[in-house]
Amino acid sequence: MKKNSKLSNLYLALVFLIMYLPILVVVIFSFNNSRLTVSWEGFSLQWYETLFQDDTLMEALVNSLILGVLSCLLSAVIGTLGAVGLSQLHYKSKGLLEYVSLLPLMIPEIILGMVFLAFFSRLNLPFGMVTLLIGHTVFCIPYILMEVKARLVGMDKSLEEAAMDLGASPMRTFFDITLPLIMPAVFSGALLAFAMSMDDVVISVFINGPRLSTLPIRVYTQMKTGVTPEINALCTLMLIASIVILFVYSLVRKLSGRDVSEKKQEI
Repeated sequence: MKKNSKLSNLYLALVFLIMYLPILVVVIFSFNNSRLTVSWEGFSLQWYETLFQDDTLMEALVNSLILGVLSCLLSAVIGTLGAVGLSQLHYKSKGLLEYVSLLPLMIPEIILGMVFLAFFSRLNLPFGMVTLLIGHTVFCIPYILMEVKARLVGMDKSLEEAAMDLGASPMRTFFDITLPLIMPAVFSGALLAFAMSMDDVVISVFINGPRLSTLPIRVYTQMKTGVTPEINALCTLMLIASIVILFVYSLVRKLSGRDVSEKKQEI
């Protein structure tokens, strides 16, 4: 039994080593004094200074942040309303609607990008921030919809019923009871959607304009000429940001499972 446990731990350690060793190498060489990524010549922060002085990368970062925030706000509204609407349906077609709402997650990104390209071209819509915003909103909606739908399943329906019995309108019941209870799920889903928006390359390549570039596209084009310490520094900062988002996401998920007894007492 102990032997099997040791083998399992060894196998797990090997898996984690294979997964995270390349990331660790990127982080280490982002502090390398040499421009070459094959030899270590001393500790230096010069590549982080070079990164923040690169106007093209900083402009791409700002574009990605604006795109991520706007797409998350739109998808949060649409996804939340969609999840609430689906939770109130009792038709046989409810399962089909839920399946259709999750299709953007199931369709390969390259297919989705080609569909967006053909659709926007058919509408004669100029490619740029607007097309990127529409495309990112579409594939961000399912993340928020899934989170909110799961929260609604575990929510006590008697809270809404009690509020309406006391004379509250459906609109006020939603804003005073339902929305505060599902807000952690909306926030956690928005964080996940923001991370996916910041990470997207394939769909953005198809619907991006010639005068606009997002951070993932800029990094992808620069890596065609080789990995530089500047890109390593950028990847390190993005890794730190991803860890922070993951930590906040986990914290919000824990808060979303809190006891709703306070709401019951208010009612």
